[in-house]
Amino acid sequence: MTARLLSAAERVAVPWKNGGGVTREIVASPKGAGMGDFVWRVSLAEVAADGPFSAFPDIDRTLTVVEGAGMELTVDGKRRLVNSPYEPQDFRADVPIDCRLLDGPVVNLNVMWRRDSGRTPPTVAVVHGRLSLPAAPALIVALDGPAEVAGLSLRPYDAALLTGEGAVLRAQGRTAVIGPTP
Repeated sequence: MTARLLSAAERVAVPWKNGGGVTREIVASPKGAGMGDFVWRVSLAEVAADGPFSAFPDIDRTLTVVEGAGMELTVDGKRRLVNSPYEPQDFRADVPIDCRLLDGPVVNLNVMWRRDSGRTPPTVAVVHGRLSLPAAPALIVALDGPAEVAGLSLRPYDAALLTGEGAVLRAQGRTAVIGPTP
């Protein structure tokens, strides 16, 4: 098992593609990819005001509210209430999306991938407690509490990129398990 720590303290806030908020990238593939050429990307986005989401051609998204009361989205003309924390929500990122915050700012975990990449779309699960992880690449993101995996101790919003044989995750708080990674 190989594990690489991706510390939350080292992430830089970057304005959204449309300038309406900020995001902190956890990891992207290929390494060094920008907003227009990633195949797979995971980030934490801070949404402080109502407004449109950035459009990403040929991209699908899983969004998970990890802080705040949630939001009402209008996705391609259809309303969608996203008010259950830690419940992943899937939708296309290349259609018009407008956001109305329900009760103040939110933080979202975003997993985005290029649908025509030929890769299996990632899964996103939020877990708590002890979990045996399969022998596949995965990204672990501690959300509201500490977690331990592959000899690494994660504080909230720290992540671990895992490759190789399986590992055991011990999550004291809710923790996102994203896989397979590229």
